[in-house]
Amino acid sequence: MSPLKVNLAVDPTPDYDSTAYKAAYGRLNGVVIEGEQEAYGNYLKLAEMLPQHRDAFTDAARMERRHQRSFQTCGRQMGVKADRPWAEGVFAELHDRFASAAEQGQLVPCLLIQALVVECLAIATYNAYLPVADDFSRKVTETVLKDEYQHLNFGQTWFKDNFDTVKADVQSANQAILPVAKQILNRISHDAERMGMDLETLEEEFTIQYGEALEDIGFSFQEVSTMAEVLDPSDPEVMAA
Repeated sequence: MSPLKVNLAVDPTPDYDSTAYKAAYGRLNGVVIEGEQEAYGNYLKLAEMLPQHRDAFTDAARMERRHQRSFQTCGRQMGVKADRPWAEGVFAELHDRFASAAEQGQLVPCLLIQALVVECLAIATYNAYLPVADDFSRKVTETVLKDEYQHLNFGQTWFKDNFDTVKADVQSANQAILPVAKQILNRISHDAERMGMDLETLEEEFTIQYGEALEDIGFSFQEVSTMAEVLDPSDPEVMAA
C-alpha cells in the first residue's frame, strides 16, 4: 500500500517555542516512543508465535527500536521530555489485550493488534503530523513512515494468505479491539490539535488505512462497513478518554 495523499486544513506555522506546544509535544512524543516500544515487544512475541516468520518479525522489532530512538532524539532536539507515564496509560488497554491473547496462544488477535491496528494508528498519526512538523522531526517521521507501510503490508499478506481459516477470528477480534483504537485517538486528540494537526484528517486517515487493509485481505466493502459499526460515536465506552 502506498502512502495516502490528503489535503490538510491546518495552521502551517505552529509556535514551536510556546509552552502549550511543548507540553503537547512532550505528551505526543511520549506516545510515539511508547508506541514503538509496544511494537518492539509485540513483534518479538509474534516471532515466538509464528516461528516460520521469526526473521521477518525480528527485523521488524529492530526497526521499531530504531524508530523509538529516533523519536527520543526528536524530543531532545526540541528540548522536551517525553511524558512516558502518560503514554503508558494511553496504550494500557491495548497492551493488556495483546498480552492476554498471547498468553492464551491466540495468534489472530495479536497479529491484528500489531500488524494492522497499531501500524494503521502510527501511519495515520505520522501522516497527520508531517505538514506541521518542525524540520528535524519531519525528516525522522518521513523515514519511519516507510517502515510502517512495510510492516502493514506484511500483516495484510499473512491475513490474505490465511483468510479462509482466520476470517471469523478477525471479525471477532475486530469487535473487541477497534473501539480501543478509537479511544487512543480520542486520548491524543487534544494535544494533536494543539500541535496544529487536523483532527478530522487524523481519524479519517486511520479509518481509511484500516478499512483498505481489511478489504485487501479479503473482506467485502459491506463486511468492512459492518465491522466499522463498532465505532458508533454514541457509545459512551468508545468515547471515553
